[in-house]
Amino acid sequence: MNIEKKITDCFEPIEVSNREILNISNFTGIAQDSRKVLKGNIFVCIQGERTDGHDHIKQAVENGAKLIISQKKLPDDINCPYIVVKDTKFAMACLSAMFYKNPSKDTDLIGVTGTNGKTTVTHLVETIFEKAGIKCALIGTLGSRLSSEEDYTCSDHTTPQAPELQQKLRDIADKGIKKVVMEVSSHSLDQHRVAGCEFSGAAFTNLTQDHLDYHITMENYFKAKAKLLNLLKKEPDRNKYAVINIDDGYLSELPGLIPKDTENIKIFTCGIKNKADITAGNIDISPGKTKFLCKTPVGSKKVKLRLTGLFNIYNALTAIGIGIAEGISLKDCVEAVESVPSIPGRFEAVSRKPLVIVDYAHTPNGLENVLESARMIVPAKGELICVFGCGGDRDVTKRPRMGKIAEKLSDKIIITSDNPRTEDPQQIITDILTGINELNSKKIMVEIDRAIAIEQAIVNSGEKDVIVIAGKGHEDYQIINDEKFHFDDREEAKKALKKIKR
Repeated sequence: MNIEKKITDCFEPIEVSNREILNISNFTGIAQDSRKVLKGNIFVCIQGERTDGHDHIKQAVENGAKLIISQKKLPDDINCPYIVVKDTKFAMACLSAMFYKNPSKDTDLIGVTGTNGKTTVTHLVETIFEKAGIKCALIGTLGSRLSSEEDYTCSDHTTPQAPELQQKLRDIADKGIKKVVMEVSSHSLDQHRVAGCEFSGAAFTNLTQDHLDYHITMENYFKAKAKLLNLLKKEPDRNKYAVINIDDGYLSELPGLIPKDTENIKIFTCGIKNKADITAGNIDISPGKTKFLCKTPVGSKKVKLRLTGLFNIYNALTAIGIGIAEGISLKDCVEAVESVPSIPGRFEAVSRKPLVIVDYAHTPNGLENVLESARMIVPAKGELICVFGCGGDRDVTKRPRMGKIAEKLSDKIIITSDNPRTEDPQQIITDILTGINELNSKKIMVEIDRAIAIEQAIVNSGEKDVIVIAGKGHEDYQIINDEKFHFDDREEAKKALKKIKR
């Protein structure tokens, strides 16, 4: 296959310096980090938040780069073939798909996007496929794996960068695995990481405030998520579908945004408040279990989740919707979601007396969902204690909102650090405090050291209390300045539990 033709079709090249070497077989791989370039690689210049690949072309050539993809003409002192394009991120995605022989054409790739719930939904879908006797690979926040019996292979991103992603998909396809369920982040859609992918299914969980430091407005955030619809397979004879949470105000607009050239797409709506294809009734939420009647176009069935909370009913409805769209029986779908005990860092119980819950909630809506679910299971004479912070170098507008939500739903709050990065942790806490109406010292406490904050919450609790440690979930690190330090909320909670004196 000829790279020049592909670029002409997709990249709109501005300039091509040498047309004689542009066959994909001439190259050994694709790299965006000049330090990792190998002999014969294509080096793609990516402009990031802190570094610009254009500044490292010389190092890439010295390490063996054979072709440079750039957004500007190369300096005269660098002797290497190059192609100038409008958008190197888009070019890298398409090149990566080409280099790994378009693996998404050989698989049924299912993308799950939304502010919250992506990780839980993908794990539920993985279980549904396995219950039906179908092998399914998973790619997401916790990493990637070829089956639920394997350990995760970690990645730096919820959705990997295009070369890593296409390599993973090719490995999956070559192993004969036809189903792949993947978390698709708004960043990956906006930055074209998945531009070379063709999806069989798309699921939209919800859209609430997050990443506004990047997207600036909710409308931009919504448009980024909606791009997943444009990546559904175009062939009219291929099964393709979208599962949409119709209760979400933004997502209710999605059916009208399906591209006209995407034929025969099936829409499955899910929800609780509005009329939907897949819905829940007779809801009963209590400690350790969540019951409801699932109604679908193929019948109704009672469900007893081991996952807690209303938000997990939405996650289960989305996963069941995907299962039904894939032709899996409602019986298998329900038995699968009922069998899942917990997802790492998602309303994960570390202990029972007191009940200590670790959750990834790091958005206003996520924190509200978790605290509302926790409030439902606080026993009489027990209190709900919340430990949380907000990440540095991220959307500052959500900080006071999260403070307000914590004050409203919790009996006691300890505000602490959560990946402050290059910001002053005290300033982040101050931003959170501006959303709190009454700075009552008996209810609102501040402890910058997250380990001490967790210990204080647990050691000073009663057996009937429920403690929610929010923000980090499965993460086993703290980012301070530009360094990562080992830190796991679950480990810290277990250390603190040993110090309780009853």
